[in-house]
Amino acid sequence: MKKATEFLARLQLPAQDNHNLGPSKKRFPDGGQYRIEIPSVEGPRVFREVLATAKELKVPIHRVSQGSGVMLLTRDEIKEMARIGREERIEVCLFVGPRATFETGAQAASSAGKVIGLQHRGADQLVFAIEDVRRACDLGIRSILPADLGLIWVLSEMKKAGELPKNLVIKSSVTLPAANPATARLFESLGVSTLNMPTDLTPAQVGAVRQAVSIPLDMYIEAPDNFGGFVRYYEMPQIVRVGAPMYFKFGLRNAPDIYPSGLHLEDVATKMGRERVRRAKIALELLKQYAPEAQMSRLGSKDLGLPQP
Repeated sequence: MKKATEFLARLQLPAQDNHNLGPSKKRFPDGGQYRIEIPSVEGPRVFREVLATAKELKVPIHRVSQGSGVMLLTRDEIKEMARIGREERIEVCLFVGPRATFETGAQAASSAGKVIGLQHRGADQLVFAIEDVRRACDLGIRSILPADLGLIWVLSEMKKAGELPKNLVIKSSVTLPAANPATARLFESLGVSTLNMPTDLTPAQVGAVRQAVSIPLDMYIEAPDNFGGFVRYYEMPQIVRVGAPMYFKFGLRNAPDIYPSGLHLEDVATKMGRERVRRAKIALELLKQYAPEAQMSRLGSKDLGLPQP
């Protein structure tokens, strides 16, 4: 193994996982080690209910994300989510569509072919995805969630060329996770602003990824059933120690898959959103008990993808 580890070292990549759980010295620009994200906020009503529960339970929220896609929100709904996010100083991150699962191809629905994930099939669908991002940006959104590495590269190039806002946050999807330091480095080099990891990485593996990149890492502390259903509250002190800066995300175990959402699922989505905030409350209580030294990032920090007028 010596030659392999030596070559990784020449690439400035870790040659082993962070087995001793050495602490990360990296931080968000405001000095914080972690932030809170509530996913599956599928529209303005869900967003308002999530905020009401957060204020009731005194749970700070830095970012909300949505999974059904920009294309399944009306212009008024996007503008309303942007307005709420802007007023509350919360990043609003919307998924990009259409994706392979929206298309007429059969591979994404097959048992072996699901490896295609939520990529974009062909040049036409890539163009549609770019237009979805433009639509979101035109309506004030400054954070998007792609699941295709080629699209990520194109969007990064568009930012450089002034075709998209330079402060647009590109948050890679958990359906396109970076499971090791080399992949994480590649994602960062292609323009990812904040990096989703697999839901089942150990703290030592998270620490190895952290050593390879400077961008924030996103991790489900409670994962939806279709991503493993893990509930990792007691691991948070170790994870933030080795992985900072991090976004802690709270999915919901034993809950239905609501994508793509809409009025027919809004009541369920709303209840699930409220429960995600309650789960975040529990996790934060445990984190403060077992790692009181861990520093939360300030709300409304300048580097967040806060919606614009």
